[in-house]
Amino acid sequence: MKLGYALSCLLLLSSDEKKSPTTATAFVLPRYNNNNNLVNRANGDSDSSRSNNVVRPSSSLLSLLDDDDDDDDDDDNSNSNIGEATERLGGIQQGPTVWTEFGRMAEEVGADQIANLGQGFPDWAPPKFAVDSLVEAATDPKQHQYTRPEGHPSLVRELAKRYSIHLDRDIDPMNEVAVTVGASQALYMTLQTVLKPGDEVILFEPFFDLYVNQIKLAGGTPVYVPLRFVPYDSDDSSSSGNWVLDADALNSRMSPRTKAIILNSPHNPTGKIFTANEMDIIAESVGYHNDCVVISDEVYKYIVHAPPKDDDDECSDSEEKPCSSLHLGESPICDGHIHFASLPGMYDRTMTISSAGKTFSATGWQVGWCIGPSRLVKRVHQLLPYVQFCASTLVQDALAKSLPKADLPYEGYKSYYHYLKETYLKKRNMLGKALTEAGFGIPDYDRTPGGGFFILARVDQDTAQR
Repeated sequence: MKLGYALSCLLLLSSDEKKSPTTATAFVLPRYNNNNNLVNRANGDSDSSRSNNVVRPSSSLLSLLDDDDDDDDDDDNSNSNIGEATERLGGIQQGPTVWTEFGRMAEEVGADQIANLGQGFPDWAPPKFAVDSLVEAATDPKQHQYTRPEGHPSLVRELAKRYSIHLDRDIDPMNEVAVTVGASQALYMTLQTVLKPGDEVILFEPFFDLYVNQIKLAGGTPVYVPLRFVPYDSDDSSSSGNWVLDADALNSRMSPRTKAIILNSPHNPTGKIFTANEMDIIAESVGYHNDCVVISDEVYKYIVHAPPKDDDDECSDSEEKPCSSLHLGESPICDGHIHFASLPGMYDRTMTISSAGKTFSATGWQVGWCIGPSRLVKRVHQLLPYVQFCASTLVQDALAKSLPKADLPYEGYKSYYHYLKETYLKKRNMLGKALTEAGFGIPDYDRTPGGGFFILARVDQDTAQR
């Protein structure tokens, strides 16, 4: 990631509510490069600085991090036979990555001792109706063979039905929906079908680090547009604040070579909800570049735990002064979330990407999808049979059965989606309280909308030196 940040905490506390977040292990997060390779150690890495609540990188990793010189004896990176895809990622990489190192540290200490806030997956079971749907699919003999490469018929029909409501337009299930192996592959396939070598892609910084290398694999060049951090109190170094998209910063980096903008809202890693005004800024910029599309990554759309407030501060739920109805682009079945594709003129310029993993706490299901105009989706359809032929038929069928069940009352809530939001709200408040008591600055969710399972905490110098 090009822009470092202090501490991004995932709201993935154990389902065991007895585990106190104040005793959760905090991982020291070294800086890393765009290939996700660790490039320097965190401060305070000596054995004397090791505490019961801090896990340090391994000695082999620290040895690797201390070696700033290129290893001329390593023949792998100079091997002329490596393929172009590997070259685009900077050659064969050595040593651990952020993901493997965090996994190693979590395993070393033990899951019963810590809450691993370093990797984005839940440690609790999916809802029972989803597991039951998977069992039902597994006992159906018809679901054990290949299915349609573009997406299992029952699933694309269900997705089209839902997105017709989300986007307030009729979605053609066979021509405007593509099912992939997770949202990551949906992004990969989209980039492969819209980019040529030398094309540029706008990334709002900070960003999910997977984006950079997927752009490079497609031959593209990432162009960074930093989000501007505006603290609540500029005189308080521990004050949190808002991340803001600056129109001038975006427009200054747009060019005839810009072929895509990746929009991620709710945003990883800040938890930011892009405002309606910011989405208008993006739409206006895209309007000046006819060949540019927006790739809208919306995997956290059902985890908007602090929806944007109504612009009219004096509105209420009373008949005398009611609040306005849905904002432009806001889904009627996804509270607080604006679908970029539903903005005027943007459907034909947008590929909307999502998946089941975050929504149903089933990241191992690995079913994602693209929704968009047939001119863009058809390109993905063309590539799919040559990549993996089809996503799991079993899981696609299970998801098709699960989606309508999620709309039904669940655990005392109006629907599973309402339950999910409240669950993450409780986890957010629990973790936020622990971080605040430890001296970190976190967003005030009465002032700052938030979503996903991220808290980007600000660390002042005094807290950092403890």
